[in-house]
Amino acid sequence: MHDAARCLVTTDMVGRLIDACKTDSVGGLLALKLPDTLKAEVDGRVQATLDRSDKWLAQTPQMFHIGMLLDALLQAEASGVNVTDEASAIEAAGFAPLLVTGSAQNFKVTYPEDFALAEAVLLARQPKETP
Repeated sequence: MHDAARCLVTTDMVGRLIDACKTDSVGGLLALKLPDTLKAEVDGRVQATLDRSDKWLAQTPQMFHIGMLLDALLQAEASGVNVTDEASAIEAAGFAPLLVTGSAQNFKVTYPEDFALAEAVLLARQPKETP
């Protein structure tokens, strides 16, 4: 599965996901270790600084066995479990998806300011002309 808002995914990223998941019994997702300090909030104020050592930012694409995924999605729907991506449905079904290192360049284009950053990434990927 792939989120079209992550339009900067590369063939290399997809290839790494396929290579990592093709023999895995569950499947997995691209993800990025959380680089920033993570804060918990209450009423607009910091309640606590959370340990980020085990935190990852989920990305797409995500790759799972289709039968397992369909069963997990149906099970989540039937039990009222809120899933935010395919991996969370797989987790709710009791499985542990594989984390495959993604890229900061595989960010989700969500807010207006993201378009300028996406354009900069795409321009940087273009081959340089030699004089």
